[in-house]
Parts: sequence; structure tokens; C-alpha cells
Amino acid sequence: MSEVSIVDNNLFYTKKGKPVELPVSLAPLADTHGHLTSFRKLEAAHAVARAALAGVRLLVAPVDPADDVQDAAEFLRWFKNVLIDAKKLLEQAESEGLVPPEHKSFGHLPPLTSNTYFVAGVHPYGAQKFMEDSSVRVRLEELLKSPGCVGVGEFGLDYGPWNNLPADVQEQAFRAQLRIAHERGLPVELHLRDGNNDTRAHDDALRVLREEGVPAAGCDLHCFTSGPEVMEPFVELGCHIAFGGAATFSRSDDIRAAAATCPQELLLSETDSPYMAPMPLRGQECEPAMVAFSVARIAQTREESSGIEQRKTYEALWNNANAFFEL
Repeated sequence: MSEVSIVDNNLFYTKKGKPVELPVSLAPLADTHGHLTSFRKLEAAHAVARAALAGVRLLVAPVDPADDVQDAAEFLRWFKNVLIDAKKLLEQAESEGLVPPEHKSFGHLPPLTSNTYFVAGVHPYGAQKFMEDSSVRVRLEELLKSPGCVGVGEFGLDYGPWNNLPADVQEQAFRAQLRIAHERGLPVELHLRDGNNDTRAHDDALRVLREEGVPAAGCDLHCFTSGPEVMEPFVELGCHIAFGGAATFSRSDDIRAAAATCPQELLLSETDSPYMAPMPLRGQECEPAMVAFSVARIAQTREESSGIEQRKTYEALWNNANAFFEL
């Protein structure tokens, strides 16, 4: 097992080895969508421990029974062991004087190692497999029965350059998983990626949600990367909007405009690790600890655009995540 790599109390460094200061968090942090099964360099337990030291107190990891989970029981054992190993790493860090930040005004907060959960769902790339391979549906049902599972996701529609499945096949899998969420009373995390210079995935998803109904437990548009005009009809349906590293990029004015105008009660924060690390760490492998940078930028944007006190945004992001997953 890797050691927690912190030098001079710094979690992050530039590629040239210069320390990057971690933003001071005004509330506990939540990463509502951070993959733990897709790292190229980092170990999952290492990522959880580093997230805790960065101030993350809630982490939800998506898992895909058509892709990264071939045996549900084996995954659940792995997930449990990740948290056990992360706890050991944090104990080691504490012996060196490194502990997670406290937020006493929020009362007793559970350690991240006992407040890490997962959602299970089939990504649009696996839509055909989901519809044709009954074993995928069986694995999904087994995962959803686990007390560690708090939602269905990520699933949805992807019309981007890396997709090779027809829209109708994706829509079938989308509808099927929405119905599962309705039946089980679980919230959903949606993956929606439009085609080149269009909004077709969001348009089709909106139509499906209106026809099938938004699950009573909630709907989250994960990794939102569009502007206010695309966001607005989903907000009208009561969907939550999750912002991640892309909101920090220099050319992401449209995403920041959406973050600035999103109703406070529908805001969520995430990383989508190991993808899209936020500035000033762009280009590195993203990890849940990096949600600190995205939240800081979202709070700054809302203050500059709408005069909303940064602390209120921090508090909303924390409270909304807990309420969304009923934790």
C-alpha cells in the first residue's frame, strides 16, 4: 500500500515541483461523483486518505456493472478494503501531525472513511450490453441492494466523439435505469454529453425525463459543462446541477455563468476523478481532494456575479450533497 505523499504539509505540487496552496474551505467538502476504479497512477485508498486531509467529508463513487465491476461481491469486498486501508493511512498521517481540518460549527462529522458511498449504473457506452446481457442487470441489482449504495448512476446519453452506439439504444438503457430508480426510490446521476455544436443529448434527456418523470428521490446532472440556457429547463424540473473542474478552466465562462445562476438549493460539487483536474492542477490526474479548488472557484464566481457570500455557497454545497443522498 502506498504511503500518503505529503511533503511540508502540502498535498499538491505543480509538475515542476512547486507547492500549490490548498484553498481554505469554509465548510466540509463533498465530492458527489469521484471514480475510485479508474486511476492510472493513484491507489484508491491513497485517494480517499488524501481527500480526507483536504477537507472532504463525503465522497460518492460511481461504479459500472457493465465495465469496471465483473463480480458484485468481489467489488464490495474491494470497496470495504479500500476504506480500511485509507483509515490506516490517515492514522499514519496523524502520527506525523497531519489531520483532516475540523469544522466544529457543523457538529460531529463522521470521518471520510465511514462516509464514502457509491452509486451504480451503466454508462451510455455500455447501453447495448446492458440491454442484451442479463448478467449486467443482475450485477446492477446486486450492487443496488448494498447499504453502501446511495443512487443509480452514472447513466444517460452520450453523442460525443467517443461514442459508437445509436441514440435509440442509449435511450432504451436510459429509460430502463430511470425506471429502476423510480422503483427503488433512489436518486440518479446523469451523464449527458452533446454532439459537436449541438444540445441533442440534453434535449433528448429532457424529453425522457418529462415522459418518465424525474425520480422523487432526485436527479443530478453530473459534470455539467454547458451554459445557463441548457441548465434552466432541468432546474425547472427540480434537477440538481453538479459542477467540477471544468468550471475553473479559463475558457469556461458559460459554465461559470451556469454556476452563478443555479438556484442555491440545487448546487452540487464533484470532481469526476480521475478526469478534468481543476486549475491550477490541470493536466494532472484528478482526485477527490481536488474538489477543494472547484468549490473555491464556484463560491468566488457566485460572490462576484450575484453578491452571494462565499460561506453560503460552501454551506449549500455541503448541505445539498447530504440531503440529495439522504445522509
